[in-house]
Amino acid sequence: MSLPPVFAASALYDNLLQAALRQFFGRATFEIEAIPSLSSDGRLAIEPTNDPSVLSIRWFGSRHVLHVPAARPFTEHEVSLARAIGTVLAARYRAIFDPKQMLERGELFRGAIEDRYVAAFLDGKPADPDRRADLIATAIEVLRVAALSSYENRSISSGVLILRGEDDPVRARRAAPEEIYPYSQALTAIKSFYRLSDGLETVFLVNRSGTVLDIVEVARYAEPAQLLVPCTTRYRPHALATLGNGNLCIVLSPTHEIKVFADGVQVFSFRNARWHLLDLQAKYEMWATAIGNPPLAERLFQTAVDLADAREGALFVVLRDPKAALPQLVAPADQLDVPRNTAGAIPSRGQLLHMLRGRSACEIDPAVLSGLARTDGATVSDTSGRLLAVGAILLHTEPPEPHSSLPVEGARTTAAMAAGRFGATLKVSEDGLITFYDRQERIWDI
Repeated sequence: MSLPPVFAASALYDNLLQAALRQFFGRATFEIEAIPSLSSDGRLAIEPTNDPSVLSIRWFGSRHVLHVPAARPFTEHEVSLARAIGTVLAARYRAIFDPKQMLERGELFRGAIEDRYVAAFLDGKPADPDRRADLIATAIEVLRVAALSSYENRSISSGVLILRGEDDPVRARRAAPEEIYPYSQALTAIKSFYRLSDGLETVFLVNRSGTVLDIVEVARYAEPAQLLVPCTTRYRPHALATLGNGNLCIVLSPTHEIKVFADGVQVFSFRNARWHLLDLQAKYEMWATAIGNPPLAERLFQTAVDLADAREGALFVVLRDPKAALPQLVAPADQLDVPRNTAGAIPSRGQLLHMLRGRSACEIDPAVLSGLARTDGATVSDTSGRLLAVGAILLHTEPPEPHSSLPVEGARTTAAMAAGRFGATLKVSEDGLITFYDRQERIWDI
């Protein structure tokens, strides 16, 4: 016997909710409780709890309870994303039973539903009558299509800066009505579209109504300011162009990653066929607290994100107690402070790096630190920033990480786990993933 449409739809959308929560909240454990359902009108509620590490979501006849470790409670961004997911699913559920809403909100059913979650999060005002979330989802869809395209056998990169207002705040320009066109997927059918913006230096400028105003250099819209979280150097103008003004910048990188910037920070990344909520501010604060030295934390984090963007591997270790930890982790031949025998015509590796002895990671040029980190092995320092080893092959007997959900594991991961026993450790993988280990625990991934 077939289910009535309302119950079939309820079951479908409850499954969509579960799938979304598991996708974006992989660090949480789940419980599903049956509760009396007062109605089946698609109303979804995030219920308050007295525990910031517990998130409760009620929909139809189920309550979904998410738990995370008490030491790392749900962040403001995570709660906002849960609300955005609920907003999208509830709106789509109501629309399928209301012909008027279905006609008016047909955009809700276009594209990937995950893009809608991201757009609702970025919009922040689901009741906004001009539905800026639809424009955001459309922009993402355009870049998705571009990612599958090529131009003269070269990969595509592109980008769009979506203004909070209607007019260009930097360079006002009035176009004739016949020259106006929307930023939409229709543009991807025009071959030259792929060469007009590279996403790195130039982007399409679009107002809140979706009209293309211009093609601009993104740095022109980057107000001089201090970012709260270090950003990849080549995307720093994109972050600054969104700082404190409500603008959004969405970019397809040359490595086919979609990057979304808002409020002066990269908020989302689409890579390996899925969206990731980065939550960079919360994660950076955890890293900086573990280091206890703000300039050092910033320098190492900045170098790590630049290397990740370039798809270069690296390993940074900041030892809490170098006197005890260094002999256990780094062989004497790799320690910078060990005296060297200078006899002989051919210099040793230790002599080659003698100029780094006693130097701080904050003192040497950023490009030099980045170059040193690219060498095989780990860059090791103490909490003051003093370099203790560069390119060191770490000593360890650490077993492979159990129950890992990540496909990329190897010698660098094993070394990072071992180093995490002695201090805060950042591992940069060649696929662009950054992982923070501390005290034998995997703290976060970016």
